[in-house]
Amino acid sequence: MRIAGLEKCSTVDFPGGLAAVLFAPGCNYRCFYCHNRQILESPPLLDEAEVFRFLKKRTGLLDAVVFSGGEPTLQHDLADAAKAVRALGYKIKLDTNGSRPEVLKSLLDENLLDYVAMDYKAPFGDYSAITGHDASGVAESLSLLLAGGIPFELRTTMAPMLTEAKLKEMAAAVPHNVKWFLQLYRPQQGDEAFLGSLRPYSQGEIETLAEKLQAVRPLVRAR
Repeated sequence: MRIAGLEKCSTVDFPGGLAAVLFAPGCNYRCFYCHNRQILESPPLLDEAEVFRFLKKRTGLLDAVVFSGGEPTLQHDLADAAKAVRALGYKIKLDTNGSRPEVLKSLLDENLLDYVAMDYKAPFGDYSAITGHDASGVAESLSLLLAGGIPFELRTTMAPMLTEAKLKEMAAAVPHNVKWFLQLYRPQQGDEAFLGSLRPYSQGEIETLAEKLQAVRPLVRAR
């Protein structure tokens, strides 16, 4: 598997456990707010064998391995890497944009996932404006997760164009019992071209929006 980055110990990426995070390069989306844009094109790669030697040494100390990115489902040998991680005794989490339900289904069918965090970028009709890609596959991926029998969450980076009305539209498209996190958007250099006169949400404003949505989707939280 192509690996562009490794976080050796994270306390926040796997619920209730310590995790190593593997960052896969490349993505089929081009979200203007991407915080890992440095690995989207042709980044330097880590030695895969060295990464797995590290994981083997940390068995018993870490609980899980997270496949993140970029978009890890673009990696043709993701399943092989997940099997190798599983053989070491780790739990596995997948971070994904949901655009490749066929890969998600294969991983679920082979019992290679313990948790999934899937991006929910915008109302489905607005995906192209934020990601440069339509929402193909995202609804199918959500259906797979609903039927998959493993814990999962949706997460939305609160870009300023996501108004309260758009959030309510998004809420109407998902079941009431889905765990959904609204995440703070942190502006980066160059974002001005996309934002125009729009102002980023504060953490307090995101918390207020989450509280409003809880009336219809009780598992919405600010993060």
